Amino acid sequence: MSNQVIYMVMGFSVAAIVLIGIAYYMLSRRMQKSEYRKIQKLQQGTKSSAFSSEVMYQKLYLTYIKIPFIKRYILKLRRKLEILNIDDEYATRRDSAKIMTKALAILLPLVIITILLTKSNYLLMFILLMFEIFMIDILIEGSVDKKDDSLLAQQIDFFSEIRHAYHEFNMVEEAIYQVSQDDEKEVSRQGEKIYEILISDDPETELEKYYDVAPNNFLKEFAGLSYLTKEFGDRKIDGASLYLKNVDNITQEMQLEILKRDKLNYVFRSLSFISIAPVLLLEPLKAWAVSNFSFVKNWYYGKSGMIVQILILIITFISYILVRKLKDNGSVNMNTKNTQNPWQQKVYKNKFAKKIVDLFIPKEGTKDHKKIKDLLRDAASPLKIEWVYVNRICLAVVTFIASLFVFMYLHQIAINYEYTQPTTDYDLIGGTTAKDEKKAMELTKQDNEFLDMFRGKLNTKVEEIEKAVERSKYYKDADEEEIKSAAERIYDKLQVVNSEYLKWFELLLAFVFAIIGYMSQIWILMFQVKMRQLEMEDEVMQFQTIILMLMRIERVNVEIILEWLERYSNIFKSQITKCVNNYEAGAWEALEEFKNEISYMPLIRIVESMQAAVEKIPIKDAFDELDSERDYYRDKRRESNERLIARKGLIGKVIGFAPMICLFVGYLIIPLVFIGLTSMSSSFSSMSSAKF
Repeated sequence: MSNQVIYMVMGFSVAAIVLIGIAYYMLSRRMQKSEYRKIQKLQQGTKSSAFSSEVMYQKLYLTYIKIPFIKRYILKLRRKLEILNIDDEYATRRDSAKIMTKALAILLPLVIITILLTKSNYLLMFILLMFEIFMIDILIEGSVDKKDDSLLAQQIDFFSEIRHAYHEFNMVEEAIYQVSQDDEKEVSRQGEKIYEILISDDPETELEKYYDVAPNNFLKEFAGLSYLTKEFGDRKIDGASLYLKNVDNITQEMQLEILKRDKLNYVFRSLSFISIAPVLLLEPLKAWAVSNFSFVKNWYYGKSGMIVQILILIITFISYILVRKLKDNGSVNMNTKNTQNPWQQKVYKNKFAKKIVDLFIPKEGTKDHKKIKDLLRDAASPLKIEWVYVNRICLAVVTFIASLFVFMYLHQIAINYEYTQPTTDYDLIGGTTAKDEKKAMELTKQDNEFLDMFRGKLNTKVEEIEKAVERSKYYKDADEEEIKSAAERIYDKLQVVNSEYLKWFELLLAFVFAIIGYMSQIWILMFQVKMRQLEMEDEVMQFQTIILMLMRIERVNVEIILEWLERYSNIFKSQITKCVNNYEAGAWEALEEFKNEISYMPLIRIVESMQAAVEKIPIKDAFDELDSERDYYRDKRRESNERLIARKGLIGKVIGFAPMICLFVGYLIIPLVFIGLTSMSSSFSSMSSAKF
């Protein structure tokens, strides 16, 4: 090959390399400016690391939903989260799995500790495990409440941004759309939903659907207000937008609610745990008392100690339920219980069970039937009257059976105590050494043989036991005094063993406890009604705020105001609903009937103003005092919230600390003092007789 050919090949190669380099440079410049770069960024954003918590929680959700016991709590949890994470299944599953994982991480160590501490007391172990199951509810509801409070706090900023956006666009739907573009906030999903409602073909129907799933009343008010403004237009009042004034009113309501919730959470922060804590301290307290004061061992390990334990457990359970009812009452959270087909409905569908339940339900039209219906209404309970009686009958049956088991268990404890405890006396003067303890246990084993010999023979006499003791190998060399003393001791034990059986008065007590269990459902509803009455003033003040927002909107009438009040009412919902239903037949008459059904004077004044607006004067004139005294009502509501929180806090502390007081007074101090004084008295008597 000639040099000329070699030079030509080298020249072509260099030229090709240069052309390829130029082409690569030009192509890369074009790709940087094209959509290819955007696709690369999107791909980088979706690439996950080796471990992804988001994926983990999605997989955990699928696992939890397959486990029978946990599935119930997951479904209950997701029903609440679906309201907060509207139309977002991914977020609902993630949050459900995250909350459940935290609850299990706390619960499982507690279960293990409980089993280790109470392995010798199966009744206490069972009850403690039941309490720990209830603690899942506390953890779950607490986590959901935090998300709900977070949403409420986000709404403050959301409404503030709405003001600026409304000034810019001067259109309600455009302002909401602009502010709802932040996908990271939960409130943005609610804003997007409200925007979709406003631009839909039938916004009124869609709005009614949203009212059923809105997380809180403030978003309902905002959605309804935005719809009215879009339909009827905005107005200038004193040079300012009426829509923005009303948004400010909602914001002030939210601020009051946030302060109220924060204070209630602070007051009740530890009360739920304090009400449960005594059951966790029963065994450690018993172990401490026995190790330091040996004379109380008989009491703690005997039937009396177990009875006091059970009473403390019952008081703790009642206190826990009441504290939860007290804290949860008046919450703006929606009731998410499954009221379509609960277990009560399944029981009532059974023909045999239905016949039994119907025997207890008062007949329609009777005074008792109306009384139960009114109680359910006043307590805002989602239960039907049939479900209430299913609960009552089941509670009565379970209480009766549980009482019989407890009585039999107590008898067995007393018998086991005689068979297993060292046969010796404990007093304040001296304790027992390990050698004495061993000797006492040997004596107990000897006595057990005689107990087995005469157990069940109710007519056994001391003389018969003396003869048996005298013939036994243990007392061959014993004198008459020792034999007589041993026979009397065995006879006393035998009397205890033979007397421990289910007696007629215990059966009667089981019936009494069953009646208490039967009535407990009604008592809880009555307690709930009393607690709801504390919220009465707060609800009427909320009515005043709603009227204040609606009174200056064009074409708003009394019927529309009543519909709004019905939508946001809780305590007075049934009366307002009845008034709305009767309104078409006669507005003034319907309002008069409404006024006669209530006794709370501030609400009566509102109804009288409505009657004036129906027949005589415009709405804005009928409620003119609300506008002129707006600051007064706001301060009054703030002061009312302070009183409500103080009152609830006082009641909650009394109920929450009751089990702890019963634990230390009834389970520690009284036994120590009473048994200590008794033991001291017997010790001094023995010393006095020994001197003489």
